[in-house]
Amino acid sequence: MEKEVLSELKEIKQLTLLTAKKALTMSDAALLTGLSKSHIYKLVCSKKVPYYKSQGGKLTYFDKSESEAWQLMHRVATKEETEQAAATYLATGKMKGGKR
Repeated sequence: MEKEVLSELKEIKQLTLLTAKKALTMSDAALLTGLSKSHIYKLVCSKKVPYYKSQGGKLTYFDKSESEAWQLMHRVATKEETEQAAATYLATGKMKGGKR
């Protein structure tokens, strides 16, 4: 039980320090997003996530606000929103923001 408490305290400390940072390391980005480091590395290699390289090009950094915005890019509409859009489309013949 003592190991569990120490582990949780360590995680709390990491999360607390993370809130004060603007530039994140690969480990920080993994902690922030909940993704594994290997998955983030694949996203970096395929240029699917915004990132920065250190001056020597060895280290990869992420802007915290850009990473948070990237996480929220693909919003899924609620059932109610989808039904409202369908009703609007049927009533007016136009989708919100779209052309017919």
